[in-house]
Parts: sequence; C-alpha cells; structure tokens
Amino acid sequence: MIFLNGRFLAQGLTGVQRYAREIARALDAMVDRPPVALLCPPDARDLDLFPRLAPRIVGTRGGQIWEQWILPRAARGGTLLSLGNTGPLLAGRHQSVVIHDAGAFDTPESYGTAFRLWYRGVQTTLARRGARILTVSHFSAGRIAHHLRIAEPPATLEGGEHILREPADAAILARYGLEAERFALVVGTGAAHKNLAALHAAGGALASRGLVLAVAGAKDTAVFRAGGADLPGEVRALGRVSDAELRALYEAALALLFPSRYEGFGLPPVEAMWCGCPVVAAPLGALPEVCGEAAVPFDPRRPASLGEAVARLADDAALRAGLAEAGRRQAAQFSWDAAARRLLGFIAA
Repeated sequence: MIFLNGRFLAQGLTGVQRYAREIARALDAMVDRPPVALLCPPDARDLDLFPRLAPRIVGTRGGQIWEQWILPRAARGGTLLSLGNTGPLLAGRHQSVVIHDAGAFDTPESYGTAFRLWYRGVQTTLARRGARILTVSHFSAGRIAHHLRIAEPPATLEGGEHILREPADAAILARYGLEAERFALVVGTGAAHKNLAALHAAGGALASRGLVLAVAGAKDTAVFRAGGADLPGEVRALGRVSDAELRALYEAALALLFPSRYEGFGLPPVEAMWCGCPVVAAPLGALPEVCGEAAVPFDPRRPASLGEAVARLADDAALRAGLAEAGRRQAAQFSWDAAARRLLGFIAA
C-alpha cells in the first residue's frame, strides 16, 4: 500500500502544490496502479477531487505537527509518498519524497532564515535516514545530489495540460483593458530568484510599440507598483487569477516573459506552450530542458537583451506563429499521466 501525504490540500496553490494536486489526480484516474490511499490533515480541502484514492482525515492537528508526528503513525505498514519537498523524519527509509529543487541551498536570498534552515535540515536528514529522494527535472537532480551528497535522484518531470481543463475566461481581458497581442504577460511571485526586476529592460520595447505589461500573481510591490510607476509604459497588476483566466491570458498574450534565474522545473512556460503562447526565458536552471528550442532566450547578464527579444516578437508575426507551433510540440512531451507513471515506476524500482 502506498500512503499519499495529503498536506498539500491544506496549503495555498503554488507550483509545488500544483504538482502534488495534478499527480494525485493522475493517480486517481489510473486503473492499473497499485493501491494508493490519501491521508489528509483536518484542514485539508477538495478531497472530493480524488474519490478513488479513498481520502481520509487523520488526527486533529495540522501543519508540521501533523506531517512529522501524526502522518508517519497513520502510514505504518505501507510506503509513504510525499510530493511537496518535505516528509516526516520518523518514517525513515519507508518513504519517498519529491524535492522540487535545491533553492534553499542555491538561492538563500529568496527565503526567510527560519524557512531556509528548516528545509535544509529536513531534507538533509531525510536523505541520511534513507528516504528515497525524487525530483522533477534533471537540473534539480544534479543540484540536490550535490547538496545532499547522494546519487542523482530520478526526475519525474511535470505536466501542463491542466491549463486546458477549463474553457478560457476572456472576461479578464475586458476587465483590465487588455487586447489580443497588445500585451506581454508575466506569471510569478516577487521572490528574488524570479528576477522580476529584469523586466525593467523590456519596458522601453513595450512602451514604444504601445504595448502593456500584465502581471499575474506578483506580490512584491517594491518591483511593481500600481499604475506602473517603476517601468516605462503601463503595467496591469492582475493579482491571483483562476486557471480559466490564466488560459485566456496565455492565449491572447504577445508572449510570456519569464526572466527567472533559477527554476526546479518552470511550470508557467509549459502552461504557456500548451496554450500556443510564445515564451521568452533566460536559459538557466531547468528551463533549457523544459523549453528546448521553443523559447526565445535572453541573457540575464545583459538586461537589454530582454528588450531586444520582446521587440523581435512584437515586430515579427511569423516568428510568433512559429514559436506557438514549436511550443505546442515541446509541451506535448510533458503530461501529468506520464509524470505519475514515472513516479510509480521509480517507487517500485
């Protein structure tokens, strides 16, 4: 029996929780898998999305107490699978843990001190106690192996087709005054490694062509202020958007601008490519293996290169069409069913 750590159902939705949800949905849909049971804390939500995983609430406390003390006792007699970077130390070698990246080691400036030290300590101890470590990209495998001093863990990869699950909600375009191919899209938080400050270099190219920058999900007001005071031209701060709204944005955008200098996988570019949205990305972290030749690269050491890439896309409709087609072909390599099957194969090996 595989017991699935359902703590992700009590957490906010970021890339890590997206991975966990979509892997769980893929496992739920499989008819040829080993038995899997979903164990959840009392504050878990959306249990009805996984009816075949027989979700079960265990314990009366949540958070780290639940994961470290209650969960390992509930999972006795089976193999525990945790999909979100951490797992219970008490489970020792009777578990598999997906660590998405080595960001707590490689980009310490992106995290608070307590969080960074906790992640480093837990992940190092999990490895030393014999937990099977998995990850989501070959880039992350190398960095995790380096820091945890283990053999390179297998990479499950991820998917992106979830973005097509719901019809596009184009009302968001009218609400923010966005016109098709008249805006560039940014999806991400203000964490330091996301490198959103590099977007200043794209401001001139956008403004000179009457284009605007639409930012979904960014929280760092030091980078983006209302009304676009920090950038030439206009910035539309969209805040958190639904999947249906995000699909509409991808399908209408001139391009997705993704300047991140460190990614364990890079989900937004894959989502964008599934939607036929051209991608501009720095060829760093896992992005070269995720984007392949289907994205326009820029050199983060030369900020002007981002503006040049935006200008090329804005001025060349044929280039945009070619990238959209190449992106769809590239994205087709990444599906949640395939990722879940790889995961099960690694656990069984």
